[in-house]
Parts: sequence; structure tokens; C-alpha cells
Amino acid sequence: MQEIKAIIADDEDQLRSYLKSRLSDVWADLVICGEAKNGQEALELIDEYHPHIAFLDIRMPGLSGMEVAKRIADSCRVVFITAYDQYAVEAFENEAIDYILKPVTRERLKKTTDRLKKQLTTSSGPPANLSKVVERIVAALPNKETPDYLQWIRAQQGEEIRLVPVEEVLYFKASDKYTMVITKDGESLIRKPIKELANELDPNKFWRIHRGTIVNAGCIAKMSRSLTGRGVVRLKDHPETLTVSRSYIHIFKQM
Repeated sequence: MQEIKAIIADDEDQLRSYLKSRLSDVWADLVICGEAKNGQEALELIDEYHPHIAFLDIRMPGLSGMEVAKRIADSCRVVFITAYDQYAVEAFENEAIDYILKPVTRERLKKTTDRLKKQLTTSSGPPANLSKVVERIVAALPNKETPDYLQWIRAQQGEEIRLVPVEEVLYFKASDKYTMVITKDGESLIRKPIKELANELDPNKFWRIHRGTIVNAGCIAKMSRSLTGRGVVRLKDHPETLTVSRSYIHIFKQM
């Protein structure tokens, strides 16, 4: 059986390591022959190793993932890694290039790798007219700059440092000089005040409901009022309730 090789290009060390680990889980035989932290390094790796697949972050210092893809159009298949939301990635639909949204989930990655395996059984080369496909995607993506909201949390759990995708966080809670990060798997700590954290999270997905609490809106099951006029939030599949202070109760009018 032919050995399938790939490179990973992302400017964040932790995200490269995370993707490499997830790829090992869903495609054990895939050989990661190199990692790059920018577009120029990605080009050098592709020239050196001639991989079958390049996993490219769209936004990197120097040459972007899009620019790299244009230059390697005849060399290998491309999978873009992007933080753009679902509306923006409609630009990729019905095209010959796949994409993975950050934070990368196992389910989405497996879907991508299954597709790649199927494609590589019929042809080891890249799809035809790849450079034109990239140009169409670039033209369809939003032109305006969007804020780069926090995608990962580096949290301490005991003696270990965990890399937690923000979408897995149920809520954040202030605790002395730390902030507690609560997920279904347990509690971790970060050395970042909750006020600073609030400015780094997507306000459409993470709601500040108290001076010391930020909740993942997608994890809210319901909100009710107590006799004192404060709100009480119940979470999906989690027993703990959270208090909504009066100054933040207005955000639930949109629910």
C-alpha cells in the first residue's frame, strides 16, 4: 500500500500539535512529514517532501494559506483550516477543496480524512484547475476584517496544562486571582481575570451573566427568575445552576 504523506501549516504551535494528534487518531497510517508555522516554511516542506496533502491555516504570517495553495496547485491536495464562521465557509461548498473549522473536532476531521482516502484511491494528484478554485474561494470570502476571538484555552488541571477548545467550555467563573474553566470533563484554572477574558470571547456565543460568570450560550437549557428578581440559568446535561445578576438579565430578552 502506498504511503500517504501530509504536512501541517499553522502559526500556533499548540494547534499544530492538536491537529497532528487528532489526525493520528482518525488516520493512523497517515505520515506527517513536516510542520510549518508560516506560508514560506510550508512551501519549503512541500518542495522537500512532496506530500499528497497539505493542511493549511488560511491566515498565517507572510504568505497566507490561500497564497500557498495557489503556488502548489499542481503538487498536492489541500485542506484549509479556518476560523471563519459557517456563513463564510459557504464559499467552499461544491468546490474541489475541503475545509475544517477551528476548533477542529474529531467528527469533522474524520469526515475530511474519509473523503481524502476515497479521492486518493482514484488519483494521487490534486484536482484539476486547483488555482482557479482557490481564486473563486478568495473572491467569495468576506472582504471585511472580523475580530479574531479566542478559540482555545490553555488551562491548568492539577500538574498538567490542557488545551481546551472554547466550544467545550460550559462556563467561566472568577476565583480569586484565577478564572475557573468548567467543562463536562471537569474544572481547570487559567491565570486571566474574567474581565479580560470577556473581551477575547465571541459575545454572540459567550454571555456575561454576572460580574464573575461567563456562560456558553449554546449550553443554556433555560432561564427562570428567583423571588428576589435575579435570574437562574440551568445548563444542558449539567446539574449546577448559575445566577444571573439584575444588570445582565436584559440579555435573555433575545431568547
